[in-house]
Amino acid sequence: MTDWQPGPRNAITDVPGIRVGHDTDRKGGTGCTVVLCETATAAAVDARGGAPGTRETDVLGLANLVRNCHAVVFTGGSAFGLASADGVTRYLGERGVGFGTVHRPVPIVSAAVLYDLGVGDPLAHPDSEAGYRAASRAKGGSVAEGTVGAGTGATAAKLLGPDHCIKGGVGTASLLGPNGIVVGALVASNPVGSISDPDSGESVAGPRGEPGEFVRLPDALARRTELMEALPGTNTTLVCVATNAALEPHQLQRICTQAHDGFARVVSPAHTTGDGDIAFALSMGTVEIRPYDALTVGALAARAVEVALLRSVRMAKGFKGVPSAAEWRGRPTSK
Repeated sequence: MTDWQPGPRNAITDVPGIRVGHDTDRKGGTGCTVVLCETATAAAVDARGGAPGTRETDVLGLANLVRNCHAVVFTGGSAFGLASADGVTRYLGERGVGFGTVHRPVPIVSAAVLYDLGVGDPLAHPDSEAGYRAASRAKGGSVAEGTVGAGTGATAAKLLGPDHCIKGGVGTASLLGPNGIVVGALVASNPVGSISDPDSGESVAGPRGEPGEFVRLPDALARRTELMEALPGTNTTLVCVATNAALEPHQLQRICTQAHDGFARVVSPAHTTGDGDIAFALSMGTVEIRPYDALTVGALAARAVEVALLRSVRMAKGFKGVPSAAEWRGRPTSK
């Protein structure tokens, strides 16, 4: 599709100043993932799913004072998992990171949740200590993908209910653009929709049908029942894109929109009433760009999200009875 080259790690950490850490609770079947961006110059967010669960997202609004954050948290555990952001706040506060006030810096930690209560222990969820551990483990370099962190209990392709779902997970990617621009993406995929490769048209993950086969989207929609509609808000895909390009908050708001474009090219249906789909965008502000380069950043962001989403499913391994797409198809898991 494109001649853009991935960064050296093909990860969001190819954007200087971005660090990622996971906390994984395999027994409970949940976890959280933290993106530390202490030196970010601007941030934005766009929630398009009908069932979002969030914290410190209103602060990023264009009409508000701060319009920036020092960390983004993806967490399992549904609304209970928002407690993990407390630990990230504590971690940053201990290090004097935050929005400057008269009395002390106040860390701005934006967070969003996905629903994974049906995979492991429904009483398990990331708490403050889990968030602190994830933040303390955050580093540059390679990023663990698949069944890890916020992707531990994530599942995909739930159009025919949980008994037919496929394992989702965490994925990341980066692209090198012209004039020194770098854009990276990190996702945690937990959608109701099916996953396809927009380049080849390949069905990467759909509801499980006959062994080794996925149910095609038209057939899955035709087979849905009232019972399946009675499971609202049990999905959500979380997206974070970052760039070294110096962008203003209003420009980043448009980058969020374009990140959702990449998401919708891979997941169908996207942005449903029962998904809490949300995209964050971060500018580290280290590379000055020309006004028209913002369009390039947006195109790179959309593509990076596509690649990260595909990796999140292809890198996942089966967990607690939910097979990965590769396992269901009888293929080796991607590396």
